[in-house]
Parts: sequence; C-alpha cells; structure tokens
Amino acid sequence: MNTIDYDKYKAVIGLEVHMQLLTHSKNFSNDLNEYGAMPNHNISVITLGHPGTLPKMNKKTVEFAVRLGVAVGSNITENNEFARKNYFYADLPKGYQITQDTTPICRGGKIHIKLKNGVERDINITRIHIEEDAGKSMHDQDPFNTLVDLNRAGVPLLEMVSEPEITSGDEAYQYLTEIRKLVRYLDICDGNMEEGSMRCDANISVMLKDATEFGTKVEVKNMNSIRNVQRAIEHEIKRQIEALETGEPIYQETRSFDAVAGTTASMRSKEMANDYRYFPEPDLQPVFVTADYIQEVKQNLPPLPSDLYNKYTDSLGLSDYDAGVLTDNKATALFFEDLSQHTSNYKAAANWIMGPVKSFLNERALDIERFPVATSQLAALIKLIDDNKVSFSVASMNIFPVLTENPTKNPLDIAKENNWIQETNEDELATNIRTVIAQFPDKVAEYKGGKQGIVGMFMGQVMKLSTGKPDPKIANQMIKEMLDAQ
Repeated sequence: MNTIDYDKYKAVIGLEVHMQLLTHSKNFSNDLNEYGAMPNHNISVITLGHPGTLPKMNKKTVEFAVRLGVAVGSNITENNEFARKNYFYADLPKGYQITQDTTPICRGGKIHIKLKNGVERDINITRIHIEEDAGKSMHDQDPFNTLVDLNRAGVPLLEMVSEPEITSGDEAYQYLTEIRKLVRYLDICDGNMEEGSMRCDANISVMLKDATEFGTKVEVKNMNSIRNVQRAIEHEIKRQIEALETGEPIYQETRSFDAVAGTTASMRSKEMANDYRYFPEPDLQPVFVTADYIQEVKQNLPPLPSDLYNKYTDSLGLSDYDAGVLTDNKATALFFEDLSQHTSNYKAAANWIMGPVKSFLNERALDIERFPVATSQLAALIKLIDDNKVSFSVASMNIFPVLTENPTKNPLDIAKENNWIQETNEDELATNIRTVIAQFPDKVAEYKGGKQGIVGMFMGQVMKLSTGKPDPKIANQMIKEMLDAQ
C-alpha cells in the first residue's frame, strides 16, 4: 500500500527552450535554412567547419533576438560577444558550438501564465542568448550504423532559460504554450515541437516544503510536444519523491522521456558542472545593439497576444473566454482586428468567428487566411441582424452559405433575392398567433400549468404559418403575452 505523502514536497523546475529561427539562411553562413531538404544538402565548407573558413553573423538573428527580448521585457545587451562551447558529437562538425556565454543578448524578462484554475503568475527569465544548432544523428535508419544529417548544423537558435521557479507540470505546460504563441506572433519561429523547431529541456528537482536547499537536479530531454513535457515533469516529480521516501539516491544525470510508457530513463550521468571550456570566439567581431536599433525594432513589432487580450477584455468588453480564443492564433486575432474595424458589435463579431466561420473552415480543413468572405461583407451580414432585417438563424443557415459561394455579393441583396427579409406586420402576426392558440388548447393548458418551454412549439407553428418572415423576438414576446392573457 502506497502511503507516501507527496504533498509535503515541492518541485523546483527550470526550462531551457531552444527556438529555431525563421531566417532564410543559417546563422553564420549563407547556407539555406530549410526544413525537410534532402540529407546533407544545405551545407558548405563553413557549415562543415573546414580549416580557413570564417563565420559571418546573420543580421536577422540579432533582429529576432531583440524582438523576443522586447516582447518579454528583457534588458538588451549592448555589447554582444560570442564564445566557443567545446564538446564532441558526431553531428557537430567543428567540434564546438558558437554561442554566447558571458554576454547573452537578453537578460531578465518574464512570461505571464494563467492556469486552468484561474491562478495567474509570472515566470521570470534568466537569459536569452544566440547560438547555432548542431546536426542530427539518426539511429533508426540503419540497423548497424548511425547516420548523420548536417542540414540542421548552423541553423540559428535562441535559447530562453527560465528561473528555477516553475512548480508543476501544469505551469510548465502553460509557460511553453505562451512562448509558442508569442514566437508565432513575432514571426520568428513556427513553434513546431514535433519537427524540432522548438525544443525544451527540463531541469527538475524536489525538496521538502520547509527545506532551504534545492534537491539534486535531473535534466530530462527528448520531449516532442508540450503535453509530453508536462507528462515527463509529472512522472519525474513522482519518481524523485518516491526515491527520497525509500532512501534511494538521486543522481545528477540526463534522462530521456519515453512517450509511449510515460517514463524517464537514464541517458548519461552529469558532473556537478559541465566543462565546456568556453573561450571567446576569435573569428567573430562583437555585435553592438544600440538604443536606436532597439527602438526601431520595438516600433515594428506586430500586436502581441497579451496586448490584444487586454484590449478585448478591457476596451471591447469581451469575456476572458472569447478573448482567449481570439488571441490563441495570430491569424484569427488579425481577422478579428480587421472585422472590428467594420462593426462595433464586437460580441457578435467574436461569435461569428468562433461559430459559423470556424465551422466552415474546419469542414474544409482551411486556415482563416483562406476564408473567402471579406471582413467588410461579414460585418454587413452582422448589421442585417442588428437592424432586425434577418434573424441570426436565417443569416447563419441561409445567407452565410450563399455568401461563401458568392463572396462579392452583398448580404442584403442575397436576403432580398431569396425573400428572407423580416417584415413584421403585427396585426397579421397577432391573427396568426390567435389561430395557433385556438388549434392547441391542450398545449395552452400545459403552459398555464407552468410548462414554459411549450412556447417553442407555439413559436414554430406561428413562424410556419407566417412563412418565417416575422422578427422572432417580436413574435416570441407576443406569443407569451397572448398565452398569459388566456
């Protein structure tokens, strides 16, 4: 019987997030930065580290780093120097990685997260630095040999290191979700963990809640989704607590996560500190980032998800849920931004995007960028409802499908051509309501007995008798009034 009190422990987690940048060329050469190319196709003597070759800094890498730093509130380093990080892998041609050691381009900053239970907090960032990626070793292509693809070698990376203040797998999940959303808004990384363009290493330890010293840190790698990072952390916390409770030692090591089993396994032990023998990169001049350059980058930033979220909830009066859905994807947020320029009924605009528009896109496996109807046309359809010329049901079920097939047609013309305009003649409507009430005395009795839902039946009969043209709101009100008068 398991009698371990897990609650007396707390986890201390720090995340290292690597982001491949969406530059055209690699970090220190003009080799193409392209995912999915034939193995060892995007390489040159610089990528391969041939003697006598010299690296040259990619300006876009610096710009993207400053974009991210500004977005998270970092302090940008003026004098950026580079270093050689020495270690041996078969897929690291030079035998060292060009990175930043003592002068990371960004220091500080934070990522704001909101948990499912509504709790909000900031996760502080230690540093963001520029480096280059290594190649890729493949162990499953040949039963006897490891194959090496150097296309990825030299691809520009930003590494974001958090403070060790994440306390759960759920917090890590939300942290990574916010980072992925942010880099996609900034157009600096596609955030695709399955393809490896965003990768995360988790440093995890546990300690008693009243302890003053951290426990032994374990690094976990090889997690190809945000959900798997969460799963790996949750497993590792449990494993370490159980080890401590049974007197087993916890070693400082690197462990790999098995997504099928949901467990971690030891890859290699780690010394108390890695001896990478950092020393200044002699072939690269320092990069100076001026205050004017930072201001220029700041002025050209796209709208950020946090800013849009606050705008939608504070200025436009949308709910937290609506704002969260609209800002979850940059393209959706930009579509809503454009739509809100044509209508002041922001709630209706949000409902249309999250309802009929989303359904249309999902049924056809389309992104919102390929939605055929202009935002001005969609706003015109919303205005028809606001002006009580058509009901939402008529607009969404009748006019909208025609509009998606004929995007240039005016929604009002579509409604007129198909005789869908609401025309409420209250005298005629009252006559029809009295006719329906007279036909269903038993239903009237049910209503009088407290069965309020029976109004829907009367509504359907009245709309059928009136060929569906009366304003449903007016018809519903008149039906209730006439039933109450019985």
